[in-house]
Amino acid sequence: MPDRDAALETIQRELTAFARRARHKAAQMHPDLSLVTYSMLDLVKERGGCRAADLAAYFMLDKSTVSRQVTALERLGLLTREADPDDQRGQLLRPSDAGLRVLAEAAEQRRLAFTARFDDWPDEDVARFAGYLARYGAAD
Repeated sequence: MPDRDAALETIQRELTAFARRARHKAAQMHPDLSLVTYSMLDLVKERGGCRAADLAAYFMLDKSTVSRQVTALERLGLLTREADPDDQRGQLLRPSDAGLRVLAEAAEQRRLAFTARFDDWPDEDVARFAGYLARYGAAD
């Protein structure tokens, strides 16, 4: 068990460091976007639009927190609201053209960074690591 405990401690430490680097990188990509607002904008794009309640549920945040983040994205011109065709009382959030550009630029920066980070890894190791990350994420 000591080897497993040490491995779990290393995993926890490395994932914490990964999260800190992700927050730092998000600030570098767009100085006005936090990792949370960037992640929300990315999810809205991925889903082709969604409601603020969907963001709250996905990120396990209260609605007031999501409302502040959505308002910040709107003020930056990165997100728009439109009437929900399935519920006229609700609103769908969609990335604006500027929001799509920010996301595309960030995706390219991430692709380049990951390509460089794994450049000296054998393809099998990269595939194995990807599988492990997918398996870890699937637990949620």
